[in-house]
Amino acid sequence: MKNNEHQIMDHLDELRKRLMITAVAFILFLILGLIYAKNIYNFFMGDLGYKLMVLGPSDIIWIFFHLATIIAVAGTLPVLAWQIWLFVKPALKPFERKAALSYIPAMFFLFLAGLAFGYFFIFPNIMTFLLKMGDGLMIPSFTAEKYVGFLINMTLPFGIAFEMPLVLMFLTTLGILNPYKVVKLRKYAYFILVIIASMISPPEIMSHLSVAVPLILLFEISIFLAKIVYKKKQKRQELLDSAEMS
Repeated sequence: MKNNEHQIMDHLDELRKRLMITAVAFILFLILGLIYAKNIYNFFMGDLGYKLMVLGPSDIIWIFFHLATIIAVAGTLPVLAWQIWLFVKPALKPFERKAALSYIPAMFFLFLAGLAFGYFFIFPNIMTFLLKMGDGLMIPSFTAEKYVGFLINMTLPFGIAFEMPLVLMFLTTLGILNPYKVVKLRKYAYFILVIIASMISPPEIMSHLSVAVPLILLFEISIFLAKIVYKKKQKRQELLDSAEMS
């Protein structure tokens, strides 16, 4: 009994250590993002053609902090993945360690790909559609807070959503998830994704569809890739079992 308690305490200490390292990495990347917040802001506003207005000094802090947070999240993701891998490494088989380790760089690049997809495809299309709705009726005049907030809502969720394939593949590799059972919950997953799309997009049907459809496609791609991982794992296990029997 004491040995079990001692092992639990060791695992909790190890988990605390991994979380502390991740938290420190997030703070460092957040500081780095704040240092280059102006450059990040100029990058996103370069094609706008005019300067946005602010209604108060606190708006500037809000904008810089949120832009820096995106940089912090992007930079911390590989660190978080590495710390998770180190935490679960002792319980993994050699081939599981190798497979899980390969997901770490992919996590970072998929997050950036999701941000790019939201910024270059979803954001301009929805923005154009909304502006055309008021064409000839209203003069668009945006505050920096509203514009940046809308930009983040259209990009950050896709950065997170693009991690879905890796998460499902990783859980399948560990044997925690069976993609063939997840398929049976497809209708519930679609419902949840549509709700998420309606929460992060403007309140009209075209914007909902523009966000919901890519999320659903990502879910289907994730299931497809997880099935491939599952089949490879089964074949590997069958080979090991046959080798042991012989």
